[in-house]
Amino acid sequence: MSAPKLLILYGSQTGTAQDTAERIGRQAQRRGMQVKAEALDSYNVANLISESLVVFVCSTTGQGDPPDNMKNFWRFVFRKSLPVGSLCRLDCAVLGLGDSSYPKFNFVAKKLHKRLMQLGASVLLPVGLADDQHDLGADGVIDPWLTSFWERAQALYPTPAGQSLISVDEPLPPRFVFRFLDDVTENRADRRSVPETPISPSQTNTFPGRVVSNKRVTHASHFQDVRHIEFDITGSDIEFTAGDVVMMRPCNTPEDVEQFCQLLRLDPDRQFTLSPTNCDTGSVPARLAQPCTVRHLVESFLDIAAVPRRSFFELLATFATNELEREKLSEFNSAQGQDELHAYCNRPRRTALEVLTDFPHTTAELSVDYLLDLFPEIQPRSFSIASSLLAHPNRIQILLAVVHYKTKMHLPRKGLCSSWLASLDPTQEDVYVPLWVKKGSMKFPKDPNSPVIMVGPGTGVAPFRSALQERIAQGKTANVLYFGCRSQSKDFYCSSEWEEMEKAGQLTLFTAFSRDQEDKIYVQQRVQEQAELLWDLIANKNGYFYIAGNAKQMPTAVCDALKEGFQSQGGVSSAEADEMLVAMERAGRFQSETWS
Repeated sequence: MSAPKLLILYGSQTGTAQDTAERIGRQAQRRGMQVKAEALDSYNVANLISESLVVFVCSTTGQGDPPDNMKNFWRFVFRKSLPVGSLCRLDCAVLGLGDSSYPKFNFVAKKLHKRLMQLGASVLLPVGLADDQHDLGADGVIDPWLTSFWERAQALYPTPAGQSLISVDEPLPPRFVFRFLDDVTENRADRRSVPETPISPSQTNTFPGRVVSNKRVTHASHFQDVRHIEFDITGSDIEFTAGDVVMMRPCNTPEDVEQFCQLLRLDPDRQFTLSPTNCDTGSVPARLAQPCTVRHLVESFLDIAAVPRRSFFELLATFATNELEREKLSEFNSAQGQDELHAYCNRPRRTALEVLTDFPHTTAELSVDYLLDLFPEIQPRSFSIASSLLAHPNRIQILLAVVHYKTKMHLPRKGLCSSWLASLDPTQEDVYVPLWVKKGSMKFPKDPNSPVIMVGPGTGVAPFRSALQERIAQGKTANVLYFGCRSQSKDFYCSSEWEEMEKAGQLTLFTAFSRDQEDKIYVQQRVQEQAELLWDLIANKNGYFYIAGNAKQMPTAVCDALKEGFQSQGGVSSAEADEMLVAMERAGRFQSETWS
């Protein structure tokens, strides 16, 4: 009797769903199963009808959208032409990863679960709805869900008699094996050269955008460092419209790279090649050239400055020979130790590199072959484009808030990408950033007579700057902007531009400077005050309403203010105001893009 097979398919935007899928894969390996984990769009979906047991792990992005690496699968599985019983031989389970502070919480997982049942699949247990807002984070839901899953799966697909299971104390084989090349080191001068221009910039084929300028746009005395950064994309053939985003993948700092190499006793200039240990289930990451230097791997690929996930401690524990360190790492990996892990790691935002320094004996035992199992790949960051090609040809501009804050840790915490971008100085030398552009979730009306109302406090104004430049270049002048910040003199971004647009009759501007008077004033109050204008623009003139910015209280407060205006000006009930907003959203006349 052969070992049962488990296929794990994931849709992951930031790497969390992939990490969870790989964790399930390791649990399956330890149970003696043949296992494969891959992104949904890498899998030939036509084979799904012949699979026996599949776990789907997926996150939700944007406004209830599937992640980029499952969009093709999503389109296929929702085809109306698929026969109702086409998946009748499939046993499956769906685990969703989400954040309940967003309105479309775990929308993708819920919808996929329902669709699989429609296609005749046997769903082994209710859809798992992991929530970042849970006291124990997503694991507060994932742990009990997995316990239930394994009970059901092993009852249906038992381990063959006589097959030994792999203990949790024992490391599984690494995914890749390193082969170091003798007497070959990197020529450091080559690292400054500009990469060849690809035909079509994408995640695996980026364009080297030259940094033209990098200016601080907040007052020197203001606590928040916000940058206006401009990139030259001449020769890229990149096209974008208002609402689109630019993607960039940051690098680790030279100091962190050096410290990491010292801790693991690695020569940063040494070259190596990678080979997958199992050719059927793995291939070398496309972004890692063969051969590759240790420096490039650590600087550009391994996410050593991130707060490590639980899987990091799970693998680290298998290398521990020091009793104290092994006990602590095992506790961090247990369901009972999650409070302790959150207190040690998540709350103070301790990085993976800092964890290695806290466990020196275990770090000394690490095998280089496990580096790609231990550290996830650095994920790309997305930024709303804050300019239009119609106003700034061959340029992309962004507004960037530099992440920098204190916790109980000795050193301040820094955002990897924002700190890296802020450090780039084009006045000293030519600096290039690999980038590509993605369609955003916001779409602006083609009808020149449709008014556009935009609420964008702080850096949330970035996509609206792009929209205003684009619309004005097209002769569309029915534009209303609500901008909010702390102080008119310290963080009023692009103030001179708004002033010029107002003078030219191309913009109506409302501002809320929360700290410039005793009583704090926010954008939602300005929305409330302009109820009559907004009712006229929306009810009588087919206006479109947009929100962008921080996902905490602002979006909900703005929606509440808008609905109050519907009631006071339109004479509708509270329930009818809710229905109006839902109808606007369905018609694409209410759109929001928020982040936490």
